[in-house]
Amino acid sequence: MRKPFRVWLPFFLVCLATVAANAQSFRVQCPTSTVTHPTGRTGDGDNNSEPTYNGPTQFTTPATGTQQWVVPTAGTVNGAIKCQQISGGDGLMTEADGTQTFMFSFGPLSGLSEIALGHAGTQFPSGFNVVYPGTLVRGDPATTDGAATGAAPYTVWPPSAITGFNWNGAVGLVPDVVQTVSLSDLVEGPLTAPATAPGCPAPTANTVTAYTFEPIGLPVGAQVQINQAPNIPGSNPPTPIIGTTPIPGGYLVTSTISCVATTTAGIFVHAPDGSTAFAFQFTDPNAGLAAQTALNGPTASTPGVLDGHVDPRQIMDVGIMNGNIPAPLAAFDEDDEFFLTLTNVGMIMRPDLFEQHTVHFHGYPNASSFYDGVPDASVAVNIGASFTYYYLAPDAGSYFWHCHITPPEHLQMGMVGQLYVRPRQDRVPPSGDLYTYLGYQNGIGLPTTNPVADLRTACNPGRDILCSATMPAVKTSAVQGNDLLGNPQKYTYNDGDASTAYDVEYPLQMHGFDPNFHFVGMTFNPEMFVDMKDKYFLLNGRSYPDTVQTGPQATVTTDGTMHYSQPMPAIINIPVGGKALLRLVNLSVSEYHTLQTLGVPMHVVGWNAKLLRDQAGLNTEYWTNSITLGGGESLDAILDASDAGCGSTGCATTLYPAGSVFYLFTPNLDHLSNDAENFGGLMTEVHICNSVVPTGGDPSKYSTFGNTCN
Repeated sequence: MRKPFRVWLPFFLVCLATVAANAQSFRVQCPTSTVTHPTGRTGDGDNNSEPTYNGPTQFTTPATGTQQWVVPTAGTVNGAIKCQQISGGDGLMTEADGTQTFMFSFGPLSGLSEIALGHAGTQFPSGFNVVYPGTLVRGDPATTDGAATGAAPYTVWPPSAITGFNWNGAVGLVPDVVQTVSLSDLVEGPLTAPATAPGCPAPTANTVTAYTFEPIGLPVGAQVQINQAPNIPGSNPPTPIIGTTPIPGGYLVTSTISCVATTTAGIFVHAPDGSTAFAFQFTDPNAGLAAQTALNGPTASTPGVLDGHVDPRQIMDVGIMNGNIPAPLAAFDEDDEFFLTLTNVGMIMRPDLFEQHTVHFHGYPNASSFYDGVPDASVAVNIGASFTYYYLAPDAGSYFWHCHITPPEHLQMGMVGQLYVRPRQDRVPPSGDLYTYLGYQNGIGLPTTNPVADLRTACNPGRDILCSATMPAVKTSAVQGNDLLGNPQKYTYNDGDASTAYDVEYPLQMHGFDPNFHFVGMTFNPEMFVDMKDKYFLLNGRSYPDTVQTGPQATVTTDGTMHYSQPMPAIINIPVGGKALLRLVNLSVSEYHTLQTLGVPMHVVGWNAKLLRDQAGLNTEYWTNSITLGGGESLDAILDASDAGCGSTGCATTLYPAGSVFYLFTPNLDHLSNDAENFGGLMTEVHICNSVVPTGGDPSKYSTFGNTCN
C-alpha cells in the first residue's frame, strides 16, 4: 500500500504546484483592434469613435494566407470597441431615513469620473487604456481626490479638468514588466541563402528613435543567428521573417543587425510584426560578436507595454467596500464589441465567505454560453481573479445584468445593474432617410453598390414567425435631424419612422430590499428566504426624497473612506416641448412594481428589449399613465411633453410650461415609504425646463442624463 502512495504523492504535489502557478489573477482586457474591428479601416473611422452608419458591415473570405475566418470589407465596418471594468465585493448604502445597509455589490474600476457624474462607465480603448496620472489614494479617487483642494467629497460640482477628478481609465492598469529572454548563443557573420541583408536603416527610419545609432563591429547589413535557450518556458519569440519568407522551426531567430546606441552597447532586433524591439546587450561594442567569449547567455528584452497587466494593490485600495447600487451602468452601441472585466476583490465584511461572482446579461442575445455568466454553462470568478466577458452587440434595447451565483441572495443584496444598447439609427447621416437605412439592415431596397443585408438583424416576417421588429408598414418622410438640444437625434430602436425619438434619457432601476435580510447577511447567520419582506423601495438605489437630489450620494464605509454608493440620480428633467425616454427595469426579487405619471403621458415603445411592432410592421405601441413590471422585466416608455403628448391636434406646448413639476410614483401605498416612514419609496419628480445641461462628462459618448435644469 505504501508504494503507490510514494509514487503518486510527488506527482500530485507537482500537479498542485502547477495549478497554483497558473491560478487566475487580476487582469483586464481592452484591445485596440480585433478581427471584426481592425485598425487602419479606410472610411470607417477608428475604434475610438462611432462611424456613420452607411449600410451593414460586409465580410469577405481572405483569398491568400492561412486565415480561417472572414474579415470585414474596408469601408463597411460599423461600431467600435468599448470596455469597462467592475469589482465584485461588498459595500454600504444609505437610505433617505439615514439607515445604513450592508450589500454584496458591484463597484466601478473604470470610468470613475463618468460614474460619479451619474453616467455609464463604458469607455473607448483610448479612454480605458490610460494609466492613472497621479498617486492613487485609498478608496475611490473620484471621491477622495475631490476638487483641487483635495477635499472629499467634491467642493465644486460638477467637477471638471480644472476643479476636480476627471480620469476614466482602468484602476491599477500599469505597463507590464520588461520581458527578458535569455539566449544561449550568438553566431556572427553573413548567412547562407535564402537570407538577404536589406541593410541598416537610417536613424530616422529606425523604430527605436530614442537613441543615436552607429554600426557595431560588423559590416552594415550583416546578420546574426540568435539561438534561444529552449529551457525557458513561455519565451519562444514569434516566427521570424526575412523579407516575406517565414523561417520554419523551433527556437532559431534570424534577423538583420540593426544599430547600437552610442551610450548602450547592443543590437536592436525588431519582431516580424514591427511592434516589439528586442535589445541584445553586450559588454564591448567595438569588437566583433565572436570576441564576446565572456558572455554567458546574453539577454533580449522588450519594453513594458500596456497589455492588461495591473497592480493588485491599487485595485484592492480602490475596490474594497466600493459597491454601488445600482451596479455601474454600461451603455454601448449596436455593432460594438464590448469587453467587460469582472474583478473579484472579496468581501471585507464577510471574510469567512469565499464567494464567487459572475455577470449574467439578463435577456441578452449572447453568441456563446461561455460568456452568459451562468456558472453551470460558463465560468465563475474566484476571489483574487478577473475574467473578461465578450459581447458583440446585435440588438438595441434596455437590458440589465446581475450576479448568477445563488441569484435570489445576490440580487437581493444588491448585485444588479442596468445596461442598454443604442440603435444604429442614431448614426444615420444628417438628412438620411430613416426608412431607407432601416431597409439596409433588413435586405429591403438595398442600393446596387451595397447589396448585402446584415443577417444578424435582418427581419423578414414572411420567413421568420418570431420576427417582431420589422420595417414600418408605411414609409414616412422621417429623416435624421437634431433633437431639441441641438445634438443628432437619438432613438430607442431602429424604427424607420422616428416613432421612438427622444431628447433626454433616464435609466431607472426599480429595486426593493429587506434591511433585516441584509443585516443577517452581514452577521454570519443563515438567511431565511421565506421570511424576506422588502421594506425599502428604490429608484436607482434611492428612495424619495433622495431621488430628486442631484449629484452622487456618498456613504462613509467601515474603512473610514467616503464612497459613492448611489451615484445615479433619479430626477427627470425635460426641456420645454421635449421627450424623455425612461429605460425602466424591475430588478426586485419578490415584488411587482407599478409606476404612474400624472400630467405627462407615457408612450410605451418597447418591452423586454423589443420594439412594439407586429409582423405587418404596424405599431403596437400604446399610451398610458401607468405601467407594471415583474422581476426581470424591462420597458421603454417616453414621457412626452411635446404637442403629440397631449393626445390631440392643436395642443400647445404651454400645457407643459417651464417650471412645471409633475410626479412619477407608485400607487401602491406600502411602496411609498421608507420602512416605517411615509412619503418615501418609489417616487421622483419630473421637471419641465427651459433647457437641460449635462453635468459634465463627455456628451458625445452618452445621452443627457444626470443633468441640471435651467
